[in-house]
Amino acid sequence: MMLEARVPVIGESINEVTLSQWLVADGDYVRIDQSICEFESDKATLEFPAEKAGKITLVASEGQDLKIGDLVARIDTDAEAPAEVAPSTAVSAAATQAASGNGQPAQTAATAPNSGNAAALGAAHASTHASTPASTPAAPHASPLAAAIMADKGLSPDRISGSGPGGRITRADVIKAVQEGLPAAEAVRSLKAYSREAHSEKTSRLRQTVARRLVGVKNQTAMLTTFNEVDMGPINDMRSRHKETFAKKYGVGLGYMSFFTRACCNALLEFPAVNAYYDEKEVHYHNYCDVSIAVSTPRGLVVPVLRNAESLDMHEIEAGIKDLAIRARDGKLALEEMEGGTFTITNGGVFGSLMSTPILNSPQSAILGMHKIQERPMAIGGQVVIRPMMYLALSYDHRIIDGKESVSFLVRVKEQLEHPEQLLFGKDPVEMLLGL
Repeated sequence: MMLEARVPVIGESINEVTLSQWLVADGDYVRIDQSICEFESDKATLEFPAEKAGKITLVASEGQDLKIGDLVARIDTDAEAPAEVAPSTAVSAAATQAASGNGQPAQTAATAPNSGNAAALGAAHASTHASTPASTPAAPHASPLAAAIMADKGLSPDRISGSGPGGRITRADVIKAVQEGLPAAEAVRSLKAYSREAHSEKTSRLRQTVARRLVGVKNQTAMLTTFNEVDMGPINDMRSRHKETFAKKYGVGLGYMSFFTRACCNALLEFPAVNAYYDEKEVHYHNYCDVSIAVSTPRGLVVPVLRNAESLDMHEIEAGIKDLAIRARDGKLALEEMEGGTFTITNGGVFGSLMSTPILNSPQSAILGMHKIQERPMAIGGQVVIRPMMYLALSYDHRIIDGKESVSFLVRVKEQLEHPEQLLFGKDPVEMLLGL
């Protein structure tokens, strides 16, 4: 019987996907639940498994835009399995499939569907159909995600051995090469003096979505940015004293993000408008802090959410952020992990940014921008001293947040970072003791 593998229902808001790469070659024998290709939506990337075992005929081509229900491939279930595919493998895979659901996109790649939309996920449609000529698979090259990572790391594809079909370079191949210390001296595309060469590349769905949202934020909000600067000396001293003990006890480093996250959560609870949504007729306040952490990945910027950050200890914040960042860069975040944040923190300092005006992460009302720590001369007590300073930028929606609230929020964050003991309660413990 010839089964048709079609693009399944992924979520209520997703109507079209791009077939970013084939994970099998035309004519391969595929096992039940084996991932055969990757789809890229406007939110994430996900793997698509085979519903049945058999010989596969590729129909869609890499880079092709497909609508929900479009034909992707055909699988001849009557084809004889090659000797290396043991019968027990198919039985085991069938059991796995029964537990996870037929034809649903695997959650081992970029993302899983939103939990609220999980019931809407349909199985890949299967029907008897006469075989038609398949498109010829692309010549061996790097997958789109692998190419993006190589470009980001400055790696040349001829220095990497591909393990995919026909020697195709996969994401795993590039990550392995980076981990093994492959030198990145060669540029992906060498530039010649006085060259007039140019090229065009298809815009990814993620980039298109980011572009639409950013333009929408600029056009639909009254966005302003307020600035301040913080002396990072006290935080640096605390990290120097305790980072080894902290890492030994909890198995995670003591970075800057836990301090900033804790300071922001304390300030958000004090200034609830900064933690709210505005939708013209109502203002939605939150009595919790779901902090979105901006993470740069080879595919673009993603913003996973650290839930109830106000209730987490420092090591829990560090571990949570590390986990989200690693899975974001490996393309293993679920859709629900990137939705529902109430406030965003972005750190341009890791790229050397000294100052910037971050754009709001809609529908949130505020975003804090961290920047590079730089030693600067400061006037303290009538003396000029050199201090490690960082500029902070708070962009906010003036429709809901007044200037007084925005400035007061940023000052409160500054005070806690310069006096880390205030991070315990968001205020000076001595003043709390005295009831001041």
